Amino acid sequence: MIEAAMIWNEPNNKSHWDFQLDPEWKQFAVMAKLAADAIATECPGLTRVLGGISPIDPAFIGNMASQGVLDHVDAVAVHGFPLDWNHWPLEQWPDRLAEVNAVTKLPVWISEVGVSTFGAEWVQDRGLVRTIELVQGRAPRIHWYSLLDLPRAWPATTRHREAEGSSYYRHFYMGVIREDGTPKPAARRLAEVAPDIGVCQWFHFEDPRLDDAVRWLKKMRIKYLRTGLSWSDYARPGREAWFDRQMKALEPFDVTVTFCFTPEDKGPGHHHTSPPHHPEEFAEFCAEMTRRYAR
Repeated sequence: MIEAAMIWNEPNNKSHWDFQLDPEWKQFAVMAKLAADAIATECPGLTRVLGGISPIDPAFIGNMASQGVLDHVDAVAVHGFPLDWNHWPLEQWPDRLAEVNAVTKLPVWISEVGVSTFGAEWVQDRGLVRTIELVQGRAPRIHWYSLLDLPRAWPATTRHREAEGSSYYRHFYMGVIREDGTPKPAARRLAEVAPDIGVCQWFHFEDPRLDDAVRWLKKMRIKYLRTGLSWSDYARPGREAWFDRQMKALEPFDVTVTFCFTPEDKGPGHHHTSPPHHPEEFAEFCAEMTRRYAR
């Protein structure tokens, strides 16, 4: 069942929104409002969430409020990775949430939080335990990122890839299940806090890991799942068959579905981060996906 629709992913992060083309996020604000209204028209009552921000920046939330975006959504979300990418200590999680709560009355979700095993698996194990101690009860929805390691032969969804140095390679070790299908120590820890804590797991187009992921999610008693349906994938042949298969497989979970990523021919940057030339086309995509999967 779909419990929420999220509009974009990390819009204040240059890997997911080209703010050089939209420096004040004015185009993003127009697009987000159109998308939120389209979702509400198709499925009144479905929770609409502003795409989780990374880094956690209260000023960005204030910007969205000033442009009226927060009047069209029911919650905002944040992403935090203090042991891998952020420049603040793990113990500051309560302070970071408080900073966002200070600028909006909307509920603040944690739609991605995680620790990589890039350096050592024990770091993730201990980091998961302490993270949950710090955030549980402070946000209405928490999604651990992620279930599965990214296969090393695949690219991570960032704009600059290997140029990011070790920051790029950490993307491949965020799962609690290794690429070979065996569990890391943190898998048991995550199962212990389920179903209260959910999981964020992205699936690539025609991802062969889908069925294995569902088996692990059930085994670990995960209830809440966040995933995505990519507008950029919507141009591919066979898109409806894949989207149908993905969403059918995820029916046992309470799903937050994230709509994001611009097709190469739809924006000036010819990249998934581009502000679309016609934001109403993104809204139409959101409406169609909501109509197909949320009713």
